[in-house]
Amino acid sequence: MFNEPFLRHLTRFTIIVPFRNEEEHLSDLIKSLESLNYPKNHFEVIFVDDDSTDNSVELSSRLLSCSQLDFQIIKNNRASNSPKKDAITTAIKKAKYHWIATTDADCEVPNTWLEISNSFINSYDVAMIVAPVVFKSSDSFFNQFQALDMLSLQAATIGGFGLSFPFLCNGANLMYRKDLFKELNGFENNDDIASGDDIFLLEKAIKKYPELVKYMKSKNAIVFTKVETSLSDLIQQRIRWASKTSTYKNAFGKFVGLLVLLVNALIVITLFLSVFGLFYWLYFVAVLILKLSVDYILLYKSVNFFNQKHLLNNYFFSGLLYPFFVVFIAFKAMFSTYKWKDRSFKK
Repeated sequence: MFNEPFLRHLTRFTIIVPFRNEEEHLSDLIKSLESLNYPKNHFEVIFVDDDSTDNSVELSSRLLSCSQLDFQIIKNNRASNSPKKDAITTAIKKAKYHWIATTDADCEVPNTWLEISNSFINSYDVAMIVAPVVFKSSDSFFNQFQALDMLSLQAATIGGFGLSFPFLCNGANLMYRKDLFKELNGFENNDDIASGDDIFLLEKAIKKYPELVKYMKSKNAIVFTKVETSLSDLIQQRIRWASKTSTYKNAFGKFVGLLVLLVNALIVITLFLSVFGLFYWLYFVAVLILKLSVDYILLYKSVNFFNQKHLLNNYFFSGLLYPFFVVFIAFKAMFSTYKWKDRSFKK
């Protein structure tokens, strides 16, 4: 885990927040940005409005005008099939500072976010920083199911960096140098895919400068984001996440994704075969217990780091449901479009 050293140099950051129809969430994000324990003259915030149809622009403008933040609210310059990538590209062209930090409108950043990031930059030769993201969840099973799923992704992210085969990151907590973004030609060659502003940029960075891409494992850098509030929204979100996996260029990432799908499909298939007497129930139970045990070990480390041990109370039922959820999403992603911010996108 990264321990914060003495600050030798104060990095200047441009924080980029793309948003569309986020009036319910922007106030929480802005409050957290106002609370950052970092000199206000050493960071700016660029909010990029992606054609919102609600009161997001008016709300954010009113809240920001009463704050001490150095901010801009700009319009997205659409140039591709990916509104979010266009928004980030538009903002980077207007960015004053060398380091770019991206987060989402439905997030809350810790007050130590830039402080610990500055320390990390001072401590390592780094051009891209991948950092932790978790869901804020309530006690409902639906919310905790999502939170456990996110923690499994965080475990895979940390594990990938630990094995020196990084393949995951989250744009809600991602930082990189502006000159790196320009050298990699930004999102060129993948801007026909609506999502993936984080993963595809990570792949480019790893290919060119693997030694300059690092994971910042610090509890002081954890960004919290909101869970989906309905099953239909959750399905659409996961289809969006799954739809980009076929275009990954990272071989290790593809292998892990395929392995996860095959193991979960094995659980579903052997269950149905057992029901119809074509597979021994004892073998099915053995496979299920093995999978639940391995997943538990991986998740246990993750819930400890993120201080979310209470989520394990629902682990057994989530573990039983998860294989069916994964297989369902995989098939939906192969054959259907998905909705994102009231827009429809193809795979």
